[in-house]
Amino acid sequence: MGALFDHLIAVPILLPLLAGALMVIVDDRRRPFKIAVNLVSTLTLLIVAITLLMIAGGMTASGDPARTSVYLLGNWPAPFAITLVLDRLSALMLVLTSVLAVAALIFSLARWHRAGPHFHTLFQFLLVGINGAFLTGDLFNLFVFFEVMLAASYGLVLHGSGTARVRAGLHYIAINLSASLLFLIGVALIYGVTGTLNMADLAARVGDASAENRVILEAGAAILGIAFLVKSGMWPLGFWLPTAYTAAAAPVAAIFAIMSKVGVYVVLRLSLLVFGPEAGDSAGFGAHWILVGGMVTIGFGMIGVLASQGLSRIAGYSVLVSSGTLLAVIGYGTAPVISGALYYLVSSTLTISAFFLLIELVERARDAGADVLAVTMEAFGEDEAEDAEEEVGVTIPFTLAVLGASFAGIALLLAGLPPLSGFLAKFAMIHGMFNPTGLGDGLPIGAGTWVLVALLIVSGLAALIAMTRSGISIFWASIERTVPSVRVIEVLPVLGLLGLCLAMTLQGGAVIRYMDETAASLSEPAGYIESVLTAERVARAPSGTPDPAQGADEETEVAP
Repeated sequence: MGALFDHLIAVPILLPLLAGALMVIVDDRRRPFKIAVNLVSTLTLLIVAITLLMIAGGMTASGDPARTSVYLLGNWPAPFAITLVLDRLSALMLVLTSVLAVAALIFSLARWHRAGPHFHTLFQFLLVGINGAFLTGDLFNLFVFFEVMLAASYGLVLHGSGTARVRAGLHYIAINLSASLLFLIGVALIYGVTGTLNMADLAARVGDASAENRVILEAGAAILGIAFLVKSGMWPLGFWLPTAYTAAAAPVAAIFAIMSKVGVYVVLRLSLLVFGPEAGDSAGFGAHWILVGGMVTIGFGMIGVLASQGLSRIAGYSVLVSSGTLLAVIGYGTAPVISGALYYLVSSTLTISAFFLLIELVERARDAGADVLAVTMEAFGEDEAEDAEEEVGVTIPFTLAVLGASFAGIALLLAGLPPLSGFLAKFAMIHGMFNPTGLGDGLPIGAGTWVLVALLIVSGLAALIAMTRSGISIFWASIERTVPSVRVIEVLPVLGLLGLCLAMTLQGGAVIRYMDETAASLSEPAGYIESVLTAERVARAPSGTPDPAQGADEETEVAP
């Protein structure tokens, strides 16, 4: 990788940071300027993320897979440096974040960006936190980026007006502040035992921890895990999520779809890196609880989907089903299943984001009590004899046809039915469970495997029932018969996200190969650890110029 590409790793953090800082000092009434800055920054970020994905997933000149790329800020050696690490997983998450950001931003330009102050500034700062969380190589800076992400999300979740949004937003703030406190406590315990917060260095030291220190280390890891399981929405810690996501503005909820995956990403990263096979007695720490918690979360989310009367509530509980599925697979722990889970992560996140945007368009022409009235008529029936002949040959307006087709596509994706990527993702996970030795030794096919497979199938059935019921009441037996007013700039992001799901289906082989290689590298973290700890600094400064890293070369450890 050339010198230019070396610095490209920092761009996903620096670009939105500079764009947000620029917009802070500009009066909010100069909205066209802020729109231009936000658009340029977000579109550029997408291009950079795709470039980094090509670098991380490419091959070296010798034909070997590309090595993990490490960026040492301040030119200090690891583990003293603030390290940014680019591998297949982080590059994948950067692209997914950028895609959702572009879709949410374009959708918001129709009207939502004018609903409150500083929308564009908060949007860019949110991307700083999310991208930083995916790229950072140490726990302390993970906390920093986590707080930047949450601070921006506090403003965005309250964006707009309404009592329900303020109430849900205040609950969201209180819960996440508590999670931040747990995060800090967990990090402090881990540092007190190991003397390092660099993830690679921590992974190299865990196996050598004494029995007494191991207890404190695992306690710190458990507390840290709770903080991210709160963000992931695992039951019973995710009670806040459906309400907060339902109350948020449509473009905010669409970009929030990736925020729950930040917690999943950290749990996946630390589980396989720090508590992998080389962790000695701590190997596999917490995996069983993550597996069980993930399965219970699927069940809870499935019940919520079936019980929800509004589309927004269905979407909110669908986030829980998605997070529960991913957490259960992380706890399951075999590379073939994790490969399918990564495919599912991308597909489900794109689908749920598109769903939140579509809900805004569909409900624009509906009365506030339409869902309750539809359920009432479903339970008690209605007299349709008088209008039976009038319904024959009713013309479907083009707008309703587009919205209806998009709704049907989302229903298929959430249910995991063929031929779209939702089906391929669940099939890949189930295939990996029944072939546990595909990329290494795995768990035997026992009762837990059958329960997880059953939950994957039944959760899809629940989504199909809920979406079919809602679709009939909205598009087929609608009471209002009103065509919503939809602008092209609003429907394009929905079609774009669903188009990416279709592309994942058509290019399923190439996508699965990338996921297989990603899962294999995660399951064998030695390459990641070596890349970080042996990362070379740039050439020393000329003679006579102080070198800030010179003293660090003489040290080999950080004092506990």
